[in-house]
Amino acid sequence: MLLEKVRNTIKKNHLINKGDKVLIGVSGGPDSVALLYFLNSLKKEFKLTLHIAHLDHKLRKDSHKDAEFVRSLAKKLKIPLTTAQINVKRIARKGSLEEIARNARLGFLFKAAKEIKAKKIALGHNLDDQAETVLMRILRGTGLCGLSGILPKRVIAGYQIIRPLIEVKRKEITAYLKRKKIHPRQDPTNVENIYFRNKIRNNLLPLLEKGYNRNIKELLANMAESVGADYDYLNYLARNKTKGAKTKISLKRLSRMHPAIQRLIFRNAIASVKGDTRGITFQHIKELEDLLLNRPFKSIVDLPKRVSVIKSGKYLSFYSK
Repeated sequence: MLLEKVRNTIKKNHLINKGDKVLIGVSGGPDSVALLYFLNSLKKEFKLTLHIAHLDHKLRKDSHKDAEFVRSLAKKLKIPLTTAQINVKRIARKGSLEEIARNARLGFLFKAAKEIKAKKIALGHNLDDQAETVLMRILRGTGLCGLSGILPKRVIAGYQIIRPLIEVKRKEITAYLKRKKIHPRQDPTNVENIYFRNKIRNNLLPLLEKGYNRNIKELLANMAESVGADYDYLNYLARNKTKGAKTKISLKRLSRMHPAIQRLIFRNAIASVKGDTRGITFQHIKELEDLLLNRPFKSIVDLPKRVSVIKSGKYLSFYSK
């Protein structure tokens, strides 16, 4: 039973506690609609207070119909709803459409969660999304953090993002909605190979399933779970090694650490300054290693998003310009 699988994921990863108020991001697509129905089914068991959030990115001419669909769902299930609109294409002139859309969506969800005083935000990522994400990151180049894929829960900006469907296959979601006679909205751009993820989903993964391993999605998802546990432990060690110092770290202590721990400390320090590590490549980390081990005092390494690192006195200091 699919609901039991979702319940097990929630309990195993401690995603929900009894009495939680949960904001559910609902686009109107299959995954988020299934997530809404699952959490609504578990509402009494966990004594949940649910609230729906929907953002219209205005990326399609008929995107307003998605909002209408979500509005009717909210009314049917008697769950309060918060909606908003944003013209992502207009903003995206300044950068990547995918990244701008993601940031806009997160910003909207954080604002909605703050307004209703919810600390948890549920999103509909599934096992197929996990496999696609891991494969994308392998092809772009990544380390342990990237191989961890989409975590079942993650704290961003003080809010806990939870993903109860992360162990559910896309085909299971489709079958569930069909049995329930629920007809979600479909985004036609998902079948167009205009985005890197779509090429992975529509071309590469089917090729790997057919010609190499029919269980490739499960294997990639299992690898992400295994690596995620290893990364989490190493990150725990890295944070303990710095003794609370986030952006000003002892050169003497750093020089005695294993390179794996050093690199995690670098990444954590960068995230403390700019909020995340997007755009930070392996070459940037290698530059910081060279700064630590070989370069003279007062040397500076400049990183993306106006982050700099200076080797001065007894410390390696990370700061924003």
